[in-house]
Amino acid sequence: MKKILFLLTASAAIISCSKVKDGEYLITGTAKGIENGKTIILQGQDPTTRMAVPLDTVKVENGKFEIKGKVTEPAFHTLIIQGANQPFPFILETGEINIEIDKDSIHKSKVSGTYNNEEYSKFNEDLTKTQKSLIDFQKKNTTKMQDAQKAQDTATINGLMKQYMQIQTEVQANTKKKYVAYAETHPKSYISALIIQSMINDPSNDIKKTESLYNALDESVKNTTPGKEIKTRLGQAKMPAVGASAPPVGSAK
Repeated sequence: MKKILFLLTASAAIISCSKVKDGEYLITGTAKGIENGKTIILQGQDPTTRMAVPLDTVKVENGKFEIKGKVTEPAFHTLIIQGANQPFPFILETGEINIEIDKDSIHKSKVSGTYNNEEYSKFNEDLTKTQKSLIDFQKKNTTKMQDAQKAQDTATINGLMKQYMQIQTEVQANTKKKYVAYAETHPKSYISALIIQSMINDPSNDIKKTESLYNALDESVKNTTPGKEIKTRLGQAKMPAVGASAPPVGSAK
């Protein structure tokens, strides 16, 4: 009995410690090296025009910043940091989101704290490993390619391009496999919805496989904007093409 009471008390304490309610978000960020007073803009997307729109603006104070608000569903947003060379993407969703800004290399910044952002970080790390061979080839041969172009060495240029295309083809195939494998094993992830959405936009993909992945998604993911768009597109894919003749009455089905 004492153990049960302890667990209930501990659970209540954890819940009460949460700084946000359902449908709310709290972004707590560290911005080391960024001067006090520099602005950070939370940028989203207009649902109608799909144009980028600023949602909130805060200032850095003692290397930290905080943004709080309400959100109805997970969706990609960006932080625009004054003086940084590029925006930082993350998934805005219910919960406490932690962001560590690396002002000199935004791509090295980190996001954590909520399920989809944790998944996004792991997904990116895995994808980087998959694409490493292509990146390594570029680093190794950039100078060689530049020298060949200056010397108009066609043989070297063509040879490097052929090798690059071979590696690129392999990387693309492996990346595609990673996408499908992720969607198959992460039905509750917002990333899975985006993967399936990209699959349905690719005519080379098997529509039955795409539908199977969609059907396996958690209801919470199906109810997101990309989830609803996938459902609509799947419905359209099943409709007969314009001008196609209907099967005769009484024909075998």
